[in-house]
Amino acid sequence: MALNAQWEELFGASGPPEQPASMTLAGLPGQEGGGGSGGPNLKADEGPWHSAGNTAGELRTSTSTSLTDLDSANEGVTGATAGFDSSAALTEILGTWKSRITSVRDECGRLESALKSAGRDFGERETDTRRKIAAEAPAPAPKKEG
Repeated sequence: MALNAQWEELFGASGPPEQPASMTLAGLPGQEGGGGSGGPNLKADEGPWHSAGNTAGELRTSTSTSLTDLDSANEGVTGATAGFDSSAALTEILGTWKSRITSVRDECGRLESALKSAGRDFGERETDTRRKIAAEAPAPAPKKEG
């Protein structure tokens, strides 16, 4: 029995008789062909996740460099501005910016690992799913000679 026939048997027709049974997500109709990206198949690919992880890694490196630059740019500022009201303000601002940039750096490091791990997991699941589907697929019928 074809999938559409099984679907209709289980859940009833979901549209006009000339259209095959379809599924919706959150009550929204699917695109032509039934898939979210122009096709009927859902595919989880490692690529976008790995790319996002690389971007987070680049941001981590950039923020680490920014912390070093911030320290270098502020060397001697306190001594050179002693006695000025702005000296205390500069010290306070330096501390808050270092704290913020450190938080961003640390979060980017965490995200890099998490995004790459998610991509790896999706890729492995996609491979496992293909293997299971292939194992359960009926053998092709022998060709009739004649």
